[in-house]
Amino acid sequence: MGGGGGDTFTVDDALLTLGFGKDQYFVLAYAALAWISEAMEMMLLSFIGPVVKRMWRLSAKEQSLITSVVFIGMLVGAYSWGVIADKYGRRKGFLMTALVTTAAGFMSSFSPNYATLLVLRCVVGIGLGGGPVLCSWLLEFIPPPNRGTWMVVFQAFWTVGAVFEASIAWAVMPTLGWRWLLAFSSIPSFGLLIFYLCTPESPRYLCLNGKIKEAMTILDRIAKVNGTKVPSGTLVSDDDVVASDQDSTPTKRHKQGALTTILKLLSRELIRPTLLLWVVFFGNSFSYYGLVLLTTELNAGRSACAGHKVKAEETEDVNYKDVFITTFAEFPGLIIVALTVDRVGRRPSMAVLFFICCVLIFPLVFQQSEMVTTGLLFGSRICITATFTTLFIYAPEIYPTAVRSTGFGAASSMGRIGGMVCPYVAVALVQGCHETAAIGMFEVIIFLSGVSILLIPIETKGRELSDNVKQKCQSV
Repeated sequence: MGGGGGDTFTVDDALLTLGFGKDQYFVLAYAALAWISEAMEMMLLSFIGPVVKRMWRLSAKEQSLITSVVFIGMLVGAYSWGVIADKYGRRKGFLMTALVTTAAGFMSSFSPNYATLLVLRCVVGIGLGGGPVLCSWLLEFIPPPNRGTWMVVFQAFWTVGAVFEASIAWAVMPTLGWRWLLAFSSIPSFGLLIFYLCTPESPRYLCLNGKIKEAMTILDRIAKVNGTKVPSGTLVSDDDVVASDQDSTPTKRHKQGALTTILKLLSRELIRPTLLLWVVFFGNSFSYYGLVLLTTELNAGRSACAGHKVKAEETEDVNYKDVFITTFAEFPGLIIVALTVDRVGRRPSMAVLFFICCVLIFPLVFQQSEMVTTGLLFGSRICITATFTTLFIYAPEIYPTAVRSTGFGAASSMGRIGGMVCPYVAVALVQGCHETAAIGMFEVIIFLSGVSILLIPIETKGRELSDNVKQKCQSV
């Protein structure tokens, strides 16, 4: 590794010298806008579902499918955009995601029937699947000592988007209706297109692909905006550093195909963290979305199973309040992450939070009062939000630059499967008066997630990002 003042230096050496300044604030703001957009597009599903169900006389399964098709689209998009970003560049990857999300999101507000709405929301999901590309892009601009802190700040914008969407829905739905909510919710994605020309390509990606001159141009611009200077010497990638350390010729760079990238993820060096990360993403998404649903389902389900009369439909005000309560539970989770991610580390903090979550939901196996149930679910939501946030910081750090977006995207795809399965399995059990089985399923999945994160043999706290697979594994 270059030290910043020798004959050669890496992108991480340069970022350490340049610091986190005005240029990175713009990169953060752009990524944050994308994260707000994704949160809004996901949160609106809880508002439009009941309305279109009544308007088009849909069954409960047809209403649930409106949410599921978004996850199906995200499942496809998370992997596809990752491959594109690793092969053609981060900017091209998130440009395509913004185009797809903006167009399909706005057009869905004109849906004349149920089938059209399903198709367009699935396409929106494909666009939203590009979230990991933005995370990888942002990560590659942040100096190693600041990565945890600034990625927590970035993740906080999901909560901002969720609260903002609930606020818009509260104002728009009673007066203008669901179509206007869909249209307004597409505005942040449109903003990504407006500011796209101002976004830089990742210098780490350029350097890895032999485009040293272009990478230096971006680093010089960061230095100028931040009021600092690029280290003296020659910019090299980690591949070149490893080759130099081993007295061998640097490997020839070439564009990777999708199959080549997948084979790298399943190579001897990466297969263990990759498969375990898939388990954690599945469990985290299943638990996150499941706890959101259980907040409203558990008390109602137990009352119905006990023979009590439950209102078939709640007023809109009650629904909005429920959304706000579950959303604001995320803020304490973000604070926990900010305090632990760079002090305790990624893996141990996630494992502890998973296990605490298990402890909190265990009493729900037995009948509890509504207040106790809500309190336990609220605490569980804090823990699972914290693990989700830390996971989105940790996952892209595991992979080398050449497969970072693809690896993160593939893991995120497994999370989408968890989100798809959750409503049809866990919530269906509650509605079928099998609450104990539902809670037991959450216990098992959350516990396995905690064990899996401990079995991943890589801790990334305070470490530089890697361009090379072997270097990443040797740093374990």
